[in-house]
Parts: sequence; C-alpha cells; structure tokens
Amino acid sequence: MLIKKPIVVVTVGFLMLMAGNIEATGRVEKGADLTFDCIECHGMDGKGNFETPSIAGLDEAYILKQLRAFNSGKKESMDDMMHTYTEDRTDQDLQDLAAYWASREK
Repeated sequence: MLIKKPIVVVTVGFLMLMAGNIEATGRVEKGADLTFDCIECHGMDGKGNFETPSIAGLDEAYILKQLRAFNSGKKESMDDMMHTYTEDRTDQDLQDLAAYWASREK
C-alpha cells in the first residue's frame, strides 16, 4: 500500500502537467464565421495587399501566437487596429480564426 500511493501521486501529477500543455484546437468552420473584421484589411482570400501581410496558409500556431499578442497588447500593429479587432474575442475565437486562416491556400 505504501508503494502504490507515491505512484498514484506521481502519475496524477504527470497527467496534470500534460493537460496544462494541451491547447484546444481551433474550428475552421467557426473561424470562417468570424472573419468579417479580418477581410477588411487582409482580403477575402487572406492574401493581404501592399499594406497588410498575407495570413492565408500560415502555420496555425504562429497565427494564434500573433493573435494572442495583439489581443493582450504585447504586440502592436499599424494604428493599433489588430488590438481593436481582437480585444473582444475569446481565446477560442482566436483559435478558430487561426485554424481558418491556416487552412486557406497561400
């Protein structure tokens, strides 16, 4: 009995650490419904123009990292528009947007 208790504690601790590193995944369909702000600057296809970068087909984790940085104010954009567009979004919204733009063709 004494040996089982430490094993259970270590196993539960390990599982908790693993769960903390798992991120919810974005839903492409939901992200498509949230793109109305994005397309103003990045275009319907997400390929941007001479003022805004292409976001179509970028790595989902990279897009999510950038969106979170804009959302928190850690990263600034021209006229702070990205913060304005992301500040009222939930983290799940950001994940969904990242999944959608990552799924688009470069």
